[in-house]
Amino acid sequence: MNTSIMLEYLPLFLKALLLTLKIGWIGITLSAAIGFITAVIRFYKIPVLSRILGAYIELFRNTPLLVQLFFIYFGLPRVGISLSAEAAGIIGLGLLGGAYMAETLRSGLEAVSKAQTESALSLGMNRWQTMTRIILPEALEMSIPGISANIIFLLKETSVFSAISLMDLMFTAKDLIGLYYRTIESLALLVIFYLIILLPVSIAGSVLERRYGFAVSGN
Repeated sequence: MNTSIMLEYLPLFLKALLLTLKIGWIGITLSAAIGFITAVIRFYKIPVLSRILGAYIELFRNTPLLVQLFFIYFGLPRVGISLSAEAAGIIGLGLLGGAYMAETLRSGLEAVSKAQTESALSLGMNRWQTMTRIILPEALEMSIPGISANIIFLLKETSVFSAISLMDLMFTAKDLIGLYYRTIESLALLVIFYLIILLPVSIAGSVLERRYGFAVSGN
């Protein structure tokens, strides 16, 4: 392994890191918004919408992100909808993540005791106040492990963005391997940069889980 070659490639990987983080975190933010709205609609079993969103969840959870990206980036232009590679990546990640976040949050919502909801309503709270002040805070706490796992999963899924010519970390590594045959150095940098992205998320998730566990045992 030639460390001088790795240092030479470092600026390219730093640029790819920024693009990967940008698309990854915007996509995750979008997925959280989609997941929250979907989870609430499914939790309250709103007619028609609940069934449509149930089909959306099954579709996106049971098809690979790569296929979804191909459909968004290469398929939609056939019907007159053209998106940049970045926009396609963000939308694809948001829709995939939204399906996973929705089920994670819905499980958290359903785990909250119905007695608490009934107590809040009997005290004069309306449904919105009950959701935002009673149900949602507890549901989010119980969903922390699942949300953390989903975020890590989605950040790792950014590795398929190279298939639509986004110059992310994977694209950069493959490009350098193809041009200069520096496989070991390129793959080593790829691993290092994914660890830079994923380790802080994993540590933050573990800290939150321990804090939540301490709060439960303290009660």
